[in-house]
Amino acid sequence: MSNQKEKGIALIITLILVLVMSVMAVSLMFISQTETWSSLNYRLTSQARDGAEAGVNSAANFLMNTYTPPAPGSTSDPLTGYNYTSVYPVQAGAANTSGHDVYLSANTSAQTGTYPASAVQSAFNSTGAGKGSITAGNTTINYATYARLLSMTKLNSAVSGSRAVVQRWEITSDGTIAGIRAAKVEVSAILEQTIVPTFVYAAFATNSGCSALTFGGGGTTDSYDSGTYGGSGTPTISLSSGNVGTNGNLSTSGNPTTINGNLSTPRTGTGTCTSNNVTAWTGTSGHVTGSIIELPQPVVYPTPPVPSPMPPTTSATLNNNATNCAGIVGCTYVGGDFYLAPGTCPPSALGPGLYGNITIKGNVHLSAVAGVGCYNFNSLTENGQGKLYIDSGPVVLNLAGTGQTTPIDLTGGGLVNTVTPAYDPMSFQILYAGTGNIKLAGNSNAIGVMYAPNASYSLTGGSTWYGALIGASLTDMGGTAIHYDRRLQVEDYVPGNWMLESFSWKKD
Repeated sequence: MSNQKEKGIALIITLILVLVMSVMAVSLMFISQTETWSSLNYRLTSQARDGAEAGVNSAANFLMNTYTPPAPGSTSDPLTGYNYTSVYPVQAGAANTSGHDVYLSANTSAQTGTYPASAVQSAFNSTGAGKGSITAGNTTINYATYARLLSMTKLNSAVSGSRAVVQRWEITSDGTIAGIRAAKVEVSAILEQTIVPTFVYAAFATNSGCSALTFGGGGTTDSYDSGTYGGSGTPTISLSSGNVGTNGNLSTSGNPTTINGNLSTPRTGTGTCTSNNVTAWTGTSGHVTGSIIELPQPVVYPTPPVPSPMPPTTSATLNNNATNCAGIVGCTYVGGDFYLAPGTCPPSALGPGLYGNITIKGNVHLSAVAGVGCYNFNSLTENGQGKLYIDSGPVVLNLAGTGQTTPIDLTGGGLVNTVTPAYDPMSFQILYAGTGNIKLAGNSNAIGVMYAPNASYSLTGGSTWYGALIGASLTDMGGTAIHYDRRLQVEDYVPGNWMLESFSWKKD
């Protein structure tokens, strides 16, 4: 067989193999370049998104810490300049008038700023809240944001005195990287301030250190519901929902000291508490029947306003063996008891309801007039068997505490709240803005709420307190049981913490 026809086949095969290898090499180079560009695109997109999120956080920081919401009576940004009760989102312009959405904007290419108060828009721009840049290596990422006001609620807290305007915003931010390989990412998020019940806990202590809450000697918490109370005997007690909270540490000792509910605190861990290591719970004995709930951040209660007008600082004593009121304006003596006339809310500067440093050595009665009775005391002290009676309510006791280390001391004969319907803690409210000491005694008719987020308070008497207590610190070493009224969760509200949520993003 002749091989003449096969001459040159090796060259042809070699050329074919070279061609195949060349195609493969080009393909690999193309794949490699594609992967490089893909990695670069991913990096630029990630960096642009980081820049956009930085813009969201910058705008959120402005709204939470610098911005002042519209307020009733404001001349620069009045609440009446917004329609927020019947439309969504909020409109600039009074109710029932045509308006436009409310924006704070430093991103004019996406949304022109149309905030009604020009000074607020200027602050948003001048503080760098709406526009800025961050760097990542040699790359500069610019961001520009705008925020749209979605909803607004006027909050009037009867207890804390808070007149806050609570808002919900939608924040949108563009993160951009300029250059040949440009990138642009849009990030949106919702920023809203929550509304929470004033009295969520049987007891809450705002202090952040050790023994902010101290229970011992058999002190307990549990709960009841005044809304379902039948009207005879004492309410049905549930060994649950007697939750306590603090920004610091709970310390329990003694048996049968029991928290029949959860402990809420931003602190973690149990055991020894020190100033450098504040644990959630220190319990040599005692029990927490529920869980230890870690709060995401400390709870801040607004300080109530000081009494207005301020009460006098003169002192007087109501003696159980006296037949007169010792010259106290607004006091009458009837059948062996003293009756202090309430004022309107707030009390008139010249009318009843303003009392100085009053010491009780007899039976003293407080009551409501025209639906509510307001009393501005500088201080109130029980001495001996003196008792404080709440005849009708709600009664609001505002304490000034000028020059007094203990603005209220009800550890003599204690508190007797006989308001109908019974066992409603809102029928007697103790409000105090200062940092003094408060002393309360529990008994079968001690029914009320205390709101004094800066004060230290103690419970004695080894009996009961129906309602809820808020202070800087609480000490219950006398075995007093705090019966929390679950109905308080729908009675009064205060502004809660801000929440930044519902993030979404898209690449342009």
